[in-house]
Amino acid sequence: MAGQIPQHFIDDLLAKVDIVDVIDKRVTLKKSGSNYSACCPFHNEKTPSFTVSQTKQFYHCFGCSANGNAIGFLMEYEGMHFVDAIESLADSVGLEVPRNAQAKQVRDDSKPLYTLMESIAAWYQSELRKSPEAIDYLKARGLSGETAKRFGIGYVPDGWDGLLTHFPGEEAAMLKTGMLIQGNGGKRPYQRFRKRIMFPIRDRRGRVIGFGGRVLDNQEPKYLNSPETPLFHKGSELYGLYEARKAAQDAAAAIVVEGYMDVVALAQHGIDNAVATLGTAANQQHSEALFRVVPNIIFCFDGDRAGRAAAWRALTATLPCLQDGHDAHFLFLPDGEDPDSVVKAGGAAGFRDLMSTRIPIIDYLYQHLASELDMTSIGGKASLAEKTKPLLATIPRGVYKQLALQRLEALIGLSLGSKPATSREAAAPQRPASPSRTPSGKDSGLTPMSRAVLLCLQFPQVVSTVPADDFDINPQLPGADVLLKLIGYCDSDPQMTTARLLERFRDGRSNDYLVKLATKPYYPDGSDIDSEGATREFAHCIGRLRERSRQTLADKVELSARTGLLGLRRR
Repeated sequence: MAGQIPQHFIDDLLAKVDIVDVIDKRVTLKKSGSNYSACCPFHNEKTPSFTVSQTKQFYHCFGCSANGNAIGFLMEYEGMHFVDAIESLADSVGLEVPRNAQAKQVRDDSKPLYTLMESIAAWYQSELRKSPEAIDYLKARGLSGETAKRFGIGYVPDGWDGLLTHFPGEEAAMLKTGMLIQGNGGKRPYQRFRKRIMFPIRDRRGRVIGFGGRVLDNQEPKYLNSPETPLFHKGSELYGLYEARKAAQDAAAAIVVEGYMDVVALAQHGIDNAVATLGTAANQQHSEALFRVVPNIIFCFDGDRAGRAAAWRALTATLPCLQDGHDAHFLFLPDGEDPDSVVKAGGAAGFRDLMSTRIPIIDYLYQHLASELDMTSIGGKASLAEKTKPLLATIPRGVYKQLALQRLEALIGLSLGSKPATSREAAAPQRPASPSRTPSGKDSGLTPMSRAVLLCLQFPQVVSTVPADDFDINPQLPGADVLLKLIGYCDSDPQMTTARLLERFRDGRSNDYLVKLATKPYYPDGSDIDSEGATREFAHCIGRLRERSRQTLADKVELSARTGLLGLRRR
């Protein structure tokens, strides 16, 4: 995932960044022993179970198992992509992300474009304050000045060359960002948006990447968006996601609507977790982006035929994203209504009452398909199973998929071979009723290899306490390849931390295994080991692994000898 960002830079970045500072700017942390704690920002809870270790530069929630380093936190909390998180952290400590010449050129070319778009947004806002007509329009739509300011809403006057006048020398950049359109026959460029209320569209980092404009009257087109540009790709962006992120996380859900005014009108009435697609159908990229922020998506559509068709497209796009812990619902509005009109008529309470009628995505899947079938007949039930088969196949393996299949079985009255909806991961971890601290990790449920990996992850400094010659472990032992890599990383850098070690395995098959060990208590009573005990236990585990390596070698030699002797006897 690091792509062309060198690993040594990621190591340096994580060494300079303090995860406590990164998280505390977004979630208020309190000192708790040697660590820091807070109520988890990734699920609703009343008692803090979210812990941040300054020593390990790692966070972990004992409630929902969310965990990671500073990079992972920004990816989960801010909904950033990996590279965006790297850039954000680098900016915070004054580092420049190294890239190859081509990637650096693209980034260097984009920087002034972002700056220009911010300046244009500011100009639009200043023009709004000068236009009584635009202000009256927003007031008539029920919007306050505070809401307009929060979303950066502005206004562009009528005319063809306002941008050229206010931003001289930026003609080429404004053509590149789609703010200007090149005139035919070499004529002077003219501005794309004229006499419209302007809605800045921000990316996940809050940078203005495009605009949506709405006319003040009934002219067409009613809405006009920025075109595809180096900054703006409408098929992967959602209006209002930057503004709605915190409220959506608090509500554990995001509401997807169809227009800018729907988002803003809902926010005006205190429903701050709404986002909108940008003139495109809801797609898988949208769902993936939202599931990085919230566990639940609520698609809000009109109840007419067009709305049902849009819902079905959203359903097929979202099914592949429904891994365990994710869910989606559909809310269909009364005929002729939209979120803006509903919230104006009934306020937030009225809209929330309507939200209670939302339909789970799997229920809607079966309802939609069954509506065209005779479910009282054998043929109808068989057809339902046949139609849903390719759709259910797109859901990731897990408990959610099993439950969806069980729902189908209940509808058709026939078992299709689904397994009971149980999962070892879904079960809450149980601690022993009678705690007993045992030496050398006895009864901890971990093998010497796993214990050595755990200690290496949680206390990287223990590697330096063992002579290098003692690490002559058979690389063919299960798990030895991972342990030897960890030892090599720790041996090459005395300042290695848990966060930096895990970062090296982010995209590897061992990542989940290592994350679990990095957050697992060492003792069976759920308590952690101290650094002195870790040093002693690590040496003990390495000794056990050396013995096992020698025994394995001896067994192979003996087996080879026996095989050779047997061959001689057969001759």
